Amino acid sequence: MCLAIPGKVVEIRSQEGLQMARVQFGGVTRDACLDYVPETQIGDYVLVHVGFAISRVDEEEARRTYEALAELDQLGELEIPEIEESRRSGA
Repeated sequence: MCLAIPGKVVEIRSQEGLQMARVQFGGVTRDACLDYVPETQIGDYVLVHVGFAISRVDEEEARRTYEALAELDQLGELEIPEIEESRRSGA
């Protein structure tokens, strides 16, 4: 089964004419193409499928998705990321 995994954008750059990002999935960071979601900013969460960010999601949706994937044992090498506590508490 192929899944789209939420990750946090930590860097955006242009590479060979494509808008690319470094996306953090818990303790793992990977490259992803942002051309399908060009409005993405650093700090946003995106759903990534086979190296392409296919949509933006908020932090709460990212957290719920990680929890559901963990329950299904579908995270493989990824760990559930610590979503910034200050944002969840409204600070």
